[in-house]
Amino acid sequence: QVQLVESGGGLVQAGGSLRLSCVASGRTLSRYTMGWFRQSPGKEREFVATIGWLPGITYYADSVKGRFTASRDNAKNTVYLYMDNLKPEDTAVYYCALSSGGTARAANVYDYWGQGTQVTVSS
Repeated sequence: QVQLVESGGGLVQAGGSLRLSCVASGRTLSRYTMGWFRQSPGKEREFVATIGWLPGITYYADSVKGRFTASRDNAKNTVYLYMDNLKPEDTAVYYCALSSGGTARAANVYDYWGQGTQVTVSS
């Protein structure tokens, strides 16, 4: 059984920062691709970032490039999403996900999902 639990969401002002964490249980993350997605009310779930098991293999959506940074700590079985210069448009529920394949933008290639953590950015 694999379980992913996100944390670190909250309410911040525009221009602020947050760090999201995703802790995995039931499987070590060292050889798996991890992804971050987000979903706002009335919108489809969208890709945010993905980080592979090889060093330096990280990709970002154009909307967050230069502001968000994904990282992983395999010793802690945890992945992170550092979010800087947050904008009201970033308001969403953020999800982490695990894939046995390579890095990808499509949600349907990910096998396991967390419950999500709410991020709200006020103007």
